[in-house]
Amino acid sequence: MTAPRLPRRRFLALAALAAVLPGAAARAASDRHVWRGVALGADVQLTVAGGDARTARAFFAEAERALRSIERQFSLYTGSELTRLNAVGRLAQPSPGMVALLELAGRVHDATGGAFDPTVQPLWDARRRGEDETAARALVGWGGVQITPQKIRLSRPGMALTLNGIAQGAAADRLAEVARSHGLREVLIDAGEIRALGARDWQVRIEAPGGQPVRELALRERALATSAALGTRIGPAQRPHILGPGGEAPHWVLVSISADSAALADALSTAAVLLDRPAIDRALARFPGARLEVLAG
Repeated sequence: MTAPRLPRRRFLALAALAAVLPGAAARAASDRHVWRGVALGADVQLTVAGGDARTARAFFAEAERALRSIERQFSLYTGSELTRLNAVGRLAQPSPGMVALLELAGRVHDATGGAFDPTVQPLWDARRRGEDETAARALVGWGGVQITPQKIRLSRPGMALTLNGIAQGAAADRLAEVARSHGLREVLIDAGEIRALGARDWQVRIEAPGGQPVRELALRERALATSAALGTRIGPAQRPHILGPGGEAPHWVLVSISADSAALADALSTAAVLLDRPAIDRALARFPGARLEVLAG
């Protein structure tokens, strides 16, 4: 799992190339409307193909508001629902979005044999500071998270969550909902994870942390997430920023997974870095439509 204050995957990167219509050349740049911003430590780029400029501007304005709302829910450092939960160990009347995201996290936790575990936050902090990890390891465990529509509770003092392995995907999914509410059909959302809408093939390049191209693929009505174990290093020993709930080291250098949901692809790619190939296959089998796109050791 990963944790705070790092632009989690922008440096990897998932680079959106020209949008290509099936059987036709790429449309001219004037056919596209682009907005750029920042959310959850990642650059965000929204690309609308076709449509009129007025509709695109309305979408961009609502998308910006949606991103601020997402920060108020999932950010680790802006007075969000998550920071309030971590500070006192409970959150009364959580937003439906928070409840839904934690429930998805629980399903991915189960499917990955516990590799995906947002309670890794205290361990990540201890490793970043170069401290002894014994006490922090005792605070890790998804079984200590209690979730109801009325309240979220962390059962042991000192527990804390990070949603950095799933929240950027959730942001992409939320922006897809906003785009559809404006009647937009051909949209590419890059919020650290990518979500493609519409009938056209959006060409996407997956790059290694050093910028070397790994694979190009076409996305159509699909999401893509990539995790790189060595993209960032933490602590005095400069260890990988992705670690398992017991402090386990990554098994793979780079993993890309596609799925119908960007939040699901995000969580699965994070966990897959820590799993061997049979465990990855078992996890993907639990989510119809999820697919391994890149696996590099």
